[in-house]
Amino acid sequence: MAAEKLRDLSQPIDVRLLDATVSAFYGTGSREERHAADQILRELQNNPDMWLQVVHILQNSQNLNTKFFALQVLENVIKYKWNALPVEQRDGMKNYISDVIVQLSSNEVSFRQERLYVKKLNIILVQVLKHEWPARWTTFIPDLIAAARSSETICENCMEILKLLSEEIFDFSRGEMTQQKIKELKGSLNSEFRLIHELCLYVLSVSQRSELVRATLATLHAFLSWIPIGFIFESPLLETLLKFFPIAAYRNLTLQCLTEVAALHFGDFYDMQYVKMYAVFMVQLQAILPCGTISDGYANGSNEEQAFIQNLALLLTSFFKNHMRILETTPENRAALLLGLDYLIEISFVDDTEMFKVCLDYWNLFVLELFETYNQVERLMELQTQRIPGTDDGTLIAVQQRRQLYAGSLSKLRTLMICRMAKPEEVLIVEDENGNIVRETLKDNDVLVQYKIMRETLIYLSHLDHKDTEQQMLRKLSKQLNGEDWSWNNLNTLCWAIGSISGSMVEEQENRFLVLVIRDLLNLCEITKGKDNKAVIASNIMYVVGQYPRFLRAHWKFLKTVVNKLFEFMHEMHPGVQDMACDTFLKIVQKCKRKFVTLQVGENEPFVSVLLSNLPTTIADLEPHQIHSFYESVGQMIQAESDNTKREEYLKRLMSLPNQTNTGVACSLGPYFFPQISVIFLDMLTVYRMYSELVSSTISEGGPFASKTSFVKLLRSVKRETLKLIETFLDKAEDLPHLGKQFVPPMMDPVLGDYARNVPHARESEVLSLFATIINKYKGEMLEEVPRIFEAVFQCTLEMITKNFEDYPEHRLKFFSLLRAIGTHCFQAFIQLSSQQLKLVMDSISWAFRHTERNIAETGLGLLLEILKNFEASGFQNQFYKTYFLNIEQEIFAVLTDTFHKPGFKLHVFVLQHLFYVVDGLTEPLWDASAVPSQFTNNAMFVRDYTIKLLSSSFPNMTPVEVAKFVDGLFSSKTDPPNFKNHIRDFLVQSKEFSAQDNKDLYAEEAAAQREKERQRMLSIPGLIAPNELQDEMVDS
Repeated sequence: MAAEKLRDLSQPIDVRLLDATVSAFYGTGSREERHAADQILRELQNNPDMWLQVVHILQNSQNLNTKFFALQVLENVIKYKWNALPVEQRDGMKNYISDVIVQLSSNEVSFRQERLYVKKLNIILVQVLKHEWPARWTTFIPDLIAAARSSETICENCMEILKLLSEEIFDFSRGEMTQQKIKELKGSLNSEFRLIHELCLYVLSVSQRSELVRATLATLHAFLSWIPIGFIFESPLLETLLKFFPIAAYRNLTLQCLTEVAALHFGDFYDMQYVKMYAVFMVQLQAILPCGTISDGYANGSNEEQAFIQNLALLLTSFFKNHMRILETTPENRAALLLGLDYLIEISFVDDTEMFKVCLDYWNLFVLELFETYNQVERLMELQTQRIPGTDDGTLIAVQQRRQLYAGSLSKLRTLMICRMAKPEEVLIVEDENGNIVRETLKDNDVLVQYKIMRETLIYLSHLDHKDTEQQMLRKLSKQLNGEDWSWNNLNTLCWAIGSISGSMVEEQENRFLVLVIRDLLNLCEITKGKDNKAVIASNIMYVVGQYPRFLRAHWKFLKTVVNKLFEFMHEMHPGVQDMACDTFLKIVQKCKRKFVTLQVGENEPFVSVLLSNLPTTIADLEPHQIHSFYESVGQMIQAESDNTKREEYLKRLMSLPNQTNTGVACSLGPYFFPQISVIFLDMLTVYRMYSELVSSTISEGGPFASKTSFVKLLRSVKRETLKLIETFLDKAEDLPHLGKQFVPPMMDPVLGDYARNVPHARESEVLSLFATIINKYKGEMLEEVPRIFEAVFQCTLEMITKNFEDYPEHRLKFFSLLRAIGTHCFQAFIQLSSQQLKLVMDSISWAFRHTERNIAETGLGLLLEILKNFEASGFQNQFYKTYFLNIEQEIFAVLTDTFHKPGFKLHVFVLQHLFYVVDGLTEPLWDASAVPSQFTNNAMFVRDYTIKLLSSSFPNMTPVEVAKFVDGLFSSKTDPPNFKNHIRDFLVQSKEFSAQDNKDLYAEEAAAQREKERQRMLSIPGLIAPNELQDEMVDS
């Protein structure tokens, strides 16, 4: 009964009953009452007339949660329906909210008691402003400033509103408002900022209320990043801020404001003001926190004091990023600059991860800029030696002096990077929270990102002074050896640092350095006792040697010693050591493989031959997955042997032990695996067929649960391994084009026929990926086989995967990858399909891109794009588009405006652009001409009308004019991809489908282009991309 009363919104809602319902929901009632309350509140929230009750609820409710519920309803209306409301309703709501805010904030007591309520009202007001201001509420800023001058508590709340407004427009607007609206609001706020500026200065100069001063500083902090710069430097604002800095209560807020000022950069016009600001600040800082006391101050400080050091790091990094050069001009400025750098280095040593990241980002930029200057010196010196006229000696001297200026700071920075180096991905052995050495189970992505930045920074530092880098590392290593500085952490960070600078030294220097490092590490392993200690040292030896393939290729004896040491580690049962030994062995072999098949000086036979003789002993203690990795490594060696006879003999010896490692070896050997697979291929197919029948009969008799038994799992693992081996071999066999004809026909019945005949639970998804690989490899040559493939897998797989979005996840992705391969390389097969079969294909593609699993959706969209382009050029485009154009457009708009499918944005745009582009080239009408003979003169007019109707019905909150404008924009920008994409982004914001969420997927394409540009830059600097990550640039000779 009570619920029915609340649902009836034709009369004022019973506020007491609503209060009781909200209270029940927040925990005063039983579980059943909470559930019932939840149902009622959801229904009310979704009722389109509920917002009309908001004022009544706010005026009569005594329950803060009820008020928040009402305001939530109101906020949704403002966000999504505000412009559709009548003018008098909008004005009434706007005035009511303003009046309540003024009423509550004019009184100190009510302002403090109702603080949360007032904050929520402020947020609602700002949401209204985004629609009303400046066009329909032109006097908002003057009205607000006038109200602020009437009372200190109103002033404090006005500051809060201004801060929220600034954040909404400048910080959170991307993806929330259209680009035009953002531009309009920024312009309005800029033009009216003089009034806000005067108010802030007035408060800071006369107010004694600390809450108001703090609120004003917080508002200034939000504004300083975008206000016209004259308001900062041509007014007393900067001096006022510096006066507040020494006062403990305002110190952190003032630091944040100064950080925003430091982040601004407008040429050199205000350089002198920046120099003065820095000088005054550094004098004040030394009185507050003397250099040398930061670590203790942070460790023993309160939250406020720790926040101060964090804010100090942000200020110094901001200032140095933008204004460091102006501090290099006079001796006094240079002294203050070096002092600031010392402060920042000291902060970097503090044990706080987030603060270290801030400092590290700056150090990376700092040393990169110095490194580029250093490169400039090198080039200028080359020009001088060639006596090219016009070389500027003054520039050369200035650059050398600059390098000298920072030499001391850079040396301290090297110490910092070596002491705090993050763990690389290759290291599998870590210390747990109990101080035990264990195998790492989860990768920490934050640590990997930190390692990448630290490695890059240390490489720049190494280029700037190889000698200092080398000496610091060798000094630290000798302290490990003599026990003076021995600890797991010290040895780890040192070795990670040594490994990270691989490739940055010239070869001769690197050789000299590495000889000393590896010798000392091997000695340390010999003299140190304790299994955990030895595991840590072993892990570090393996990491370091794996990073220096150039050194190992040039020193056979070291290479042989290192590999034999790895074989020793393969018998070490400490967690993680064997895995790391196998990984390092594979990494070394990939870069040095020819050394192992060549007869080296002083040896009786090539190393690979010795290894094959001792194979059973070497792998005796390894787990199956480690043996696979080991065999892959040996396969890499054998592949480097150019003599056919020797290669086949090595392969025979390698495969003579009973093993399951054919796939790993095939991966390494590629086409040279042919002799081995020829021997076992037909036998494998026979075993495959036999095991298939066993699996099928077992599942038929025992039902789906039989597929979970260990017997069936074992049989299926053999089947999967067989398919994987054939796929790997065919994929890697680059130079043997005849293999497709030789290997595919015998597989048709044992593999494809078996797939079609089997019960769904017994079908192997690897069959789909195998045939996708075959078609991708042999392309058009497989055209004749496509109908058989289609017949065997299409219908039966679709039945498995279209029942829901969860079952058979492996089959889903591999099925669409197979379709994509057929669409790309054997498109003719699609043209030969019957209309029912083609409809089945197109329906399955629609089903794929509606999938919430990103890989499947993107594969479906890629396939759709491929088919659209191929049909456009096929001669059958009119029939195809007449049947599918409207359906594809409707389906793409459905996923485009569905937030679950944001990652597919780029491909959605490509498909839509293709549809709008192709429409003019179609010669037959897309509409049913018999039904509407004369309404449209061309396809473009019909598609425009259809799209407007489609979107208008989907987005009733948008006006017909807005929808028509969007559709016209699609036609006008169809030949301009960037404009087309931006047009759709704006529509998604305007339609509110993507507002208030993470919209980075809408900008994924731009991010990818930036990443490729960065990779090209890194390739140009020695060592930035580790030698073992380069593909063929470092083939051993």
